[in-house]
Amino acid sequence: MKTHNSEIQIDTKEYLQFFDITEDVKKITEESKIKNGLVNVQTKHTTAVMFLNENEPLLLEDMKDHIEKIAPITNNYRHDNFEIRTVNMCDNECDNGHSHCKALHFPSSITLNLIDGKIQFGRWQRVMFIELDRPRPRMISVNVMGI
Repeated sequence: MKTHNSEIQIDTKEYLQFFDITEDVKKITEESKIKNGLVNVQTKHTTAVMFLNENEPLLLEDMKDHIEKIAPITNNYRHDNFEIRTVNMCDNECDNGHSHCKALHFPSSITLNLIDGKIQFGRWQRVMFIELDRPRPRMISVNVMGI
């Protein structure tokens, strides 16, 4: 079995921003020269997630509304109380308990089947990344495995 690893960098600009990274994943898969196997796409963050779905603008707006209802940014989160929180703190720590709670409902990675050099997508399926927190640089790891 062969493996090919690469990364995709995204510079997010806003909270609840969606990115279609399908073409990037296809390009990495083609570069791998692997014909049959699996493609794993993984976010390297706890407040950004992956999913496989349709990239249709009105649906994405519906999804944003739905995600916000899951863990509203306006709720009080113990994670955001810096007077009592002592673990995993860094300089310029931000209130992002809502982002972590939203991330519970999505996978951090997706795995796709690769047959005859083509990722096996359904008609409307796209590889999507969502920023659940504040704007910043994000990294996505892509691992193509197979023969």
